[in-house]
Amino acid sequence: MTPPRAARAAARVLAFSGLLAATACSALSTPPTAPQPTITLPNSAPPSSAKASAAPSSALTEAMARAALVTDADLGEPWKPTQGVATWHDGVLKAKADRRGCQRLLDALYADELFGADARPRAVVGMDDEWNAAQMRYQVLARPPAEIDKTLAWLKSMPKKCAQFAATTTTGAVLGVQVGVLPLPEAGDARQGLRVLLTGQSPDGAPSTLTLDVAALRVGEDAISVTNGGFGDVQTEATQAAVQLGADRLREVRRQGRVQV
Repeated sequence: MTPPRAARAAARVLAFSGLLAATACSALSTPPTAPQPTITLPNSAPPSSAKASAAPSSALTEAMARAALVTDADLGEPWKPTQGVATWHDGVLKAKADRRGCQRLLDALYADELFGADARPRAVVGMDDEWNAAQMRYQVLARPPAEIDKTLAWLKSMPKKCAQFAATTTTGAVLGVQVGVLPLPEAGDARQGLRVLLTGQSPDGAPSTLTLDVAALRVGEDAISVTNGGFGDVQTEATQAAVQLGADRLREVRRQGRVQV
């Protein structure tokens, strides 16, 4: 049975989404959760001919990226494979900031592309918190380390440059946006976390807030991004656990150099 607080969270979602009607299509279509490929551990040195063909590449492959994903099986209850894109992606995040320097942040959150649309290869998984009506999207992608660090520096500047601003949705609703720092575990080589609050009003005039945990990190030559958001209770502990587990898993995949798919 769904706990009472989940029911309350779901009611807030319906009320707020009624005010901020979403468009029919979203740029954030969530692909089905891909099964995690099995990582092969060599038991002995292969013959010389096999050794040459199985030599690990320095470039992240799509198979490696998929193998490094964190899934609902890792996080446990109440996380499940996503049932579809959350309505707040279009209804809330598709908005125009009143400060030019803050529009880039809204655009990146809406498209779920903190590191840019051209980052390839990229593996993505979506998960739903059934108790709190929250949704997490976890990505592993390839990007030059210098570009990753530029993105992290930009995110680090956001709590100061865009601590508070207003945004107007496509339906004309005005939101108050607050950006603060989200503490992250010492995972990967460099990291930055943000907590973004977008507050509007429900039809009865009560405030209703969408909370987004945002995490980005560099692990060697690769990057990980995590967003975890919803109108109810957003479990920051789940965000932090995904960051730590994901960084460790990506390092292991890289160390092994190859996966069996």
